[in-house]
Amino acid sequence: MRTLHFGLRVADIDRSLAFYTALGYEVVGRVPETPLGELTMLKLPGDDFVTLELVHDPHATGVDIGTGLSHFVVMVESMDATIARLTAQGVDVAAPTSPDDSTDFQATWLTDPDGNRIELVHWPTGHTDGMTAADFQE
Repeated sequence: MRTLHFGLRVADIDRSLAFYTALGYEVVGRVPETPLGELTMLKLPGDDFVTLELVHDPHATGVDIGTGLSHFVVMVESMDATIARLTAQGVDVAAPTSPDDSTDFQATWLTDPDGNRIELVHWPTGHTDGMTAADFQE
């Protein structure tokens, strides 16, 4: 088994697409009419598959944030370049910090137009692309 993607409810699909494409996501496809609403499938350039599905119900009055999703995490190749690119596109990004006080492991936070929190992570050299049991061993 593996996680395929997750869906985020969004109130304004145009505003959300502008945000997520500024972050680096690409639109892979759309499903215009489903019982959930309109679905827009996104992936990052290095991903082989869809990793994010934006779910927009044009008849809904908003999005109820805080009832389930805490945050999701995106790995970046260069924290400085990513922050510069996002800032230039008007996205507010917090200053990065290092969870282990090193210079090569950085993380920062931003919030999408619907209030969903996103953590950007730059792993130290040699770290795998994701978290493993090795990250929790002492």
